[in-house]
Amino acid sequence: MKKILFVLFSLIVISSYSQKTQAYKVFTAKGKPVCVDKMLKSLEKADIILFGEFHNNPISHWLEYEVGDYLSSKYDVMFGAEMFESDNQEDFNRYLRSEIDKESFDSLVRLWPNYETDYSQLVMLAKREKADFIATNIPRRYASMVHKGGFEALDSLPENEKAWIAPLPIDYDPELPGYKMMMGMMMGHASPNLPKAQAIKDATMAHFILKNYKPGYKFIHYNGAYHSDNYEGILWYLKQNQPILNYITISTVTQKDVNKLYDDNKGKADFIIVVDSNMTTSY
Repeated sequence: MKKILFVLFSLIVISSYSQKTQAYKVFTAKGKPVCVDKMLKSLEKADIILFGEFHNNPISHWLEYEVGDYLSSKYDVMFGAEMFESDNQEDFNRYLRSEIDKESFDSLVRLWPNYETDYSQLVMLAKREKADFIATNIPRRYASMVHKGGFEALDSLPENEKAWIAPLPIDYDPELPGYKMMMGMMMGHASPNLPKAQAIKDATMAHFILKNYKPGYKFIHYNGAYHSDNYEGILWYLKQNQPILNYITISTVTQKDVNKLYDDNKGKADFIIVVDSNMTTSY
C-alpha cells in the first residue's frame, strides 16, 4: 500500500509540474481548450484563414508551418503574408518558380531581419507545394506617407504605384475599437493619422487576399495578431467586400498561466494560442 501511495503521489507531483511547464495551449474564443489536431480539422471549413502571430514567437512560427503543411496535404492551398510587400511580388514569383536563386531573392526582395529564422520555412513549403505565395502588405514607404499626411498623401502617386495599394479611397471607420485603442494607448499624443496608417495596411492586405483568392482553395494568411484580433483589421475589410466567404481567425497571446484563457483574451479569434510568457523569443 505504501508503494502504491508513493507512486500516486509521484504521479500527482509530475502531473502538477508538467502543467506548470507547458509551453502553450490552444483555446476556442470562449475559452474551451482544444488540441491542435482539432483546430487543424476545424480549419478545413475555412476559405480564408488569418493566422495572427507574434513576430518573434517560436510557437507561432512552428504552428504556422503545421497549419500550412496539414492543409496543403489535403487541399489546394495559397499562402500570403504581411511580411512581404506587394511591389516585390514579381521577384517573389520568380524565386518560387526557381528562376532566381536564394542569393538573388535575398537582394531583390525586402526581407524582414528575422526572415531566415521565422519565415523562410513557409516560403520553402510554398515552393515544395508549387503554391502561390502572395506579398499582401503595402510598401512601407506608402504607409509612412499616410502616417505623415493622411490618406490624401496617396492621391498624388502615379497610377502604376497605386496598383500596389488597396483601391482608393478606402473605407475607414475610426470608431472601430482596435483603431480607437491605438489612439488611447498613446494617451492623446498620437496623430489621428496613426490608425489610418494601420488601416491602409489592413485594407491592402485584404485587397490582395481577395484579388488572388481562388474558389476551392484554402488561403492561409500570416500576419501580426493585431491585424486580425477581435475580428477587426484585415477581417473587417474582407467582410466589407466578400461577406459570404468562410473566414477563420487564429490569434496568439502570452500568459503566465497557459492552462486557462484569461477573460481579457477571450473572443480575440476563433482559436487562441496561449504561449507561456517565459517562452524564449527569436529576437
